[in-house]
Amino acid sequence: MKQTILFDLDDTLIYCNKYFYFVIDQFTDLMTDWFRGYNITVAEIRDKQTEIDIAGVHVVGFKSDHFPQSFVDTYRHFSNLVGRRTSPIEEEQLWKLGRSVYEHEVEPYPHMEETLEELASRGHELHLYTGGELLIQQRKIQQMQLERYFGPRIYVRSKKNIEAMESILREGKFNRPDTWMIGNSIRTDVIPALTNGINAIHMKADSEWAYNIVGIDVEPKGAFFTLNQLRDIPTSIYSYLQKRGN
Repeated sequence: MKQTILFDLDDTLIYCNKYFYFVIDQFTDLMTDWFRGYNITVAEIRDKQTEIDIAGVHVVGFKSDHFPQSFVDTYRHFSNLVGRRTSPIEEEQLWKLGRSVYEHEVEPYPHMEETLEELASRGHELHLYTGGELLIQQRKIQQMQLERYFGPRIYVRSKKNIEAMESILREGKFNRPDTWMIGNSIRTDVIPALTNGINAIHMKADSEWAYNIVGIDVEPKGAFFTLNQLRDIPTSIYSYLQKRGN
């Protein structure tokens, strides 16, 4: 039976977190160099940046400036803490470093194309639902030529939550028992899907951003699986439909 399948983009179909971790490593290297002798540990710098970054997402959503701003705000926090004078030149360097994360080449997860091809060939309707800024996400989509699979069925939202998903489902008049959300984030993919009464597949990422790690307190109305590889998706959906009697 034809299913409607919504895919997340970052860290579901393409790599994302690892580039942020790479840039954060560069940030902590700069900070430990600038604050040498002030007894500030790398762990303290990372924890404060994560705290500020997540707080920014709660306020503004997935706007690109919140990440470089978290570098500048972390720098200002420790400057105030130890009495070190801030420098506009250093702040500008941190801002540019934070923005550089959006310039990395796009890299697909293993079996991305084969998985999408197989699902499409079985007659399922594929949609892409991603959080972020339109221009940044469009660049990734175009580099991976994902329009081949999703056509105009692409949704980019600055805030990816229960309300955003409900709006997409309602406006598209989706048949919820036959609709799936597939993504790596418990917070922005799985919980909104289960809350809105659709099926969910949690794709485990190699390493997960702290923002995405939350408990699940929603009872699934349909399917809820956790998978490690994209290539396992078609078989998992097919097996569920067989058991359901489709």
